[in-house]
Amino acid sequence: MPNLAFVDLTSAETRVLETPEALTRAFLGGRGLNMLYLTALLRQAGGAAKVQPFGPENPLIIGAGMLTGTIVPNAARFNVSAKSPESLGLGDANCGGFFAAAMRRAGFDRLIIVGRAAQRSYLLLADGEVRLLPADGLWGLNSPEAQQELKQRHGGGTVSLAIGPAGENRVRMASVMTGKKNTAGRGGMGAVMGAKNLKAVAANSRTRIPVADRAAMRVVRREQTAHLKKSRVVEVLGKLGTPFLYQTGNQLGAVRTRNSQDNYFEDSLNAEEIEKYVDKMLACTSCVVACRHRNTLGGEGPEYSTIGLLGANLGIAPTDQVITLNNLVNDLGLDASSTGTIIGWAMELYQRGIIGDDLTEGRLDWGDYERVHELILDVAHRRGFGALLAESTQAGRLLPPEAQDYLIAIKDLPQSDPHDVRYIKSFALGIAVASRGADHLRNRPTLDILRLPDELRRKIFGVETNPDPTAYDGKAEMVAWHDDIYAVSDCLGICRFVTHGFNSPHLLGYEHFGEAVRAGTGMDFATEEFRAVGARVIDLERLLNQEFGRTRADDTLPKRYFDEPMPGRVSKGHRIERDKFETMLDEYYAARGWDGEGRLSERRRQELEMLLQQAGDGLRSD
Repeated sequence: MPNLAFVDLTSAETRVLETPEALTRAFLGGRGLNMLYLTALLRQAGGAAKVQPFGPENPLIIGAGMLTGTIVPNAARFNVSAKSPESLGLGDANCGGFFAAAMRRAGFDRLIIVGRAAQRSYLLLADGEVRLLPADGLWGLNSPEAQQELKQRHGGGTVSLAIGPAGENRVRMASVMTGKKNTAGRGGMGAVMGAKNLKAVAANSRTRIPVADRAAMRVVRREQTAHLKKSRVVEVLGKLGTPFLYQTGNQLGAVRTRNSQDNYFEDSLNAEEIEKYVDKMLACTSCVVACRHRNTLGGEGPEYSTIGLLGANLGIAPTDQVITLNNLVNDLGLDASSTGTIIGWAMELYQRGIIGDDLTEGRLDWGDYERVHELILDVAHRRGFGALLAESTQAGRLLPPEAQDYLIAIKDLPQSDPHDVRYIKSFALGIAVASRGADHLRNRPTLDILRLPDELRRKIFGVETNPDPTAYDGKAEMVAWHDDIYAVSDCLGICRFVTHGFNSPHLLGYEHFGEAVRAGTGMDFATEEFRAVGARVIDLERLLNQEFGRTRADDTLPKRYFDEPMPGRVSKGHRIERDKFETMLDEYYAARGWDGEGRLSERRRQELEMLLQQAGDGLRSD
């Protein structure tokens, strides 16, 4: 069974435990087991609502997917989870790269980290052991520098995840980085590491990851790779990466521009312009897509989200400037989505006279690259006005009440992507109900924009759905379907870009997952069992959100999306009608088996309580 290390930074003690088979069957790994252990530990620490995000009692969990590190296509992912200092709710960030495979080779599928180190420290994983070491010479380095230093200390095979200055300074939107771009960005997990005096986790081991049937695994790799190579989306991602989405969204008029006051921007951020600065395409562990850019300005990326939120959202058009900002936030360890959203929010507040020079210490003008560059540095180091922006959405407590009307966030998490959801109604429902906040990777039904034939839609979703992306009806069950399969891929550690339903109906689905799990672990899962795992994860996250105090009222959208029609292009005039949204929300709750307030059934609650009890009991020391 998978091993987990329970690390108490306060006492510098570590216990190595096995994950019970019943919990592995119920949640697989990755996001699912992270959520189980997070919920159990928050309860043990006094309750989700009472735990302080920067307190030593806030657990930090780093969990690899069940298949991560194997040769299954694109099985590279891991989740980093804690109570979020940004949203004050469910914190969970998903990341790729090479770290999780290295962690598993070192003997651990999951790290559960509690307490606070007495001095600035890092963890070293090797050959089934965990060592807590002083971070002398590491604190103050940016993330790539810290990772390079750890390679020099522990050998060329060392792979690390590390925080930058933003995490050290407890910036609420600080990320955890591995490599130059792979980012566990959402929710401020880097700030939780900083609060624990934990600069990095390094892994160095040559041990092979256990696999039940290596010959069968090679067949899975060969056949599933061939299947994926037939997909047009996989081909485009391998050539252009995610920036190809910018032009599509911009032509539609669905790119968040100047804090969503506008909905389209300049062509200078199209993929062909980004390509002029691309040196090479890169891949994560076992990846067959290679969607990541190495850019000629010294970093990796940018992704579509970064192009939109550090470009169009701030009114910055020059391609090289946006790529430079991308590299800067990565080096500092900042979540690009939150950083771009919060600075754009501040710019509109300044534009409207809600805040002035006495607070901002200078002008905040759209397109002012030099000021944005300076602000990002100030945010990471908590200097001047940057110290207020470092509070992310929590800065609302320090601003005039009307400032909240212009914040593009849900459940106090800034919207993760640059897509303006007022046109595609299923996208709007998806970010409203997503468990960690305004999120396009929890349940986005990207197939909705393709207007697929009715017969194909019925085959995929198992229900009737409306092919019109602007319609409200027939969308709830589609969003729920995506909830489940995306949760399963996160539990397995498989990238969203090869998961069935994300931009293409021709990617890896439950049957492919079953083949891979059988080869990797010897365990058998039918399609309905996988979907039951996904539903169980979604319900557990719902239960945890309720323990944070979230209610139906939190499953909503930014005020602007309801009140203001989109201003231009194909999507002109579209907004979200409140009454139709509420009906759509009712239908979604029904599809999930929840009551009208979004609460679980008593039967489901009892099932989850039994699993939580088992998880909590297993973590208690003798």
